[in-house]
Amino acid sequence: MSLSRTSKFIALILRHKPEAIGITLDEHGWANVDELIKGIAKQQPFDTETLEEIVATDEKQRYSFNEDKTLIRANQGHSIPVDVELEEKAPPEILYHGTGVKFKASIDETGLIPKTRLYVHLSADKETALKVGKRHGSPIVYAINAARMHKDGYKFYLSENGVWLTETVPMRYLGYITKDEE
Repeated sequence: MSLSRTSKFIALILRHKPEAIGITLDEHGWANVDELIKGIAKQQPFDTETLEEIVATDEKQRYSFNEDKTLIRANQGHSIPVDVELEEKAPPEILYHGTGVKFKASIDETGLIPKTRLYVHLSADKETALKVGKRHGSPIVYAINAARMHKDGYKFYLSENGVWLTETVPMRYLGYITKDEE
């Protein structure tokens, strides 16, 4: 299996289904590295070096080790309730959310909601949001008035890999929409 496919499998395990390989996560989303390796190795060739290479080279920086590399967790994107010990931060004035045009009607009705995840994921720049949107077909990018949301009492968190997180974005904070011009 390719490193990319294995990385996605690890994301599934650490964000959504640790039981898929018979492991558990602690309340902060940490998994025992040895148990993770043994669980994956039952299904495909897998070892410590492969895991370390995936963590080091993952383009989205999805994972973190603890200091002695005995534990690993996904930085964000969980659908299972874990506290990844995010630090509350004041956001920049504008944040962006990329998605597919097919979701526009629903978003225009309800605002941005986390759906199966714990948080809405936001980007600090339009380019990253556009890249995310392209994963969902024809992309659309929403600009969020994050400074106003924060002033109004909404909490924002910055994950270890630079993704901004918040619980919801009501319609009144969606300032404007840009469409991909390709």
